[in-house]
Amino acid sequence: MRLIDKVEAVLFIADSPLTADYLASLIGVPIFEVEDVLERLGGKLQNNGPLQLIRIAGGFQVCTKPEYADLVAQFLQPQKHKLSRSLLEVLAVVAYRQPITMGEIDEIRGVQSDYGLRQLVEKRLVVEIGRKSSPGRPLLYGTTQQFLHTFNLQSLEELPDIFGRKAFEAIGSDLPPEQPALPTLESETGGLVEEEGAD
Repeated sequence: MRLIDKVEAVLFIADSPLTADYLASLIGVPIFEVEDVLERLGGKLQNNGPLQLIRIAGGFQVCTKPEYADLVAQFLQPQKHKLSRSLLEVLAVVAYRQPITMGEIDEIRGVQSDYGLRQLVEKRLVVEIGRKSSPGRPLLYGTTQQFLHTFNLQSLEELPDIFGRKAFEAIGSDLPPEQPALPTLESETGGLVEEEGAD
């Protein structure tokens, strides 16, 4: 079997982005060979057929080209959900200020955020990434690979610059190693049903 076919087969069945490192380890070849194959595979798919290779959430994924979106959506009929304003608020605070504690989120928002934080953890957009070395050792939260995937980001550096400086400088790191790569959510954030519940 050709290396390009092996890589394409694995990417085709993967439900979340895979890194070149992981593919090289899985197949048992040097990473530079996988990187070369990914470039060739991307060109091959781009020029032929309905699929494309995209770079997202720190990895690579095969997906359908945008022009097939309506047809695919019609077939899948996904249940669409919208994040409520309060959930988006909590998520934005975590994304820009991570690692951050629940108390710090409450202080920034001026209201309790435990419900919103729990909802975001359940949706796999936020995860516990450790404990702060302060009295009581409160839990620290950060965004996940699923967050990047859901919002079509390659890394946290692509977050909008809302503070007059690059977001990743405020965050301090690109992607904490504790953040797990998670499979994609069944529901998308695109269309839209309001979440119910208190803040």
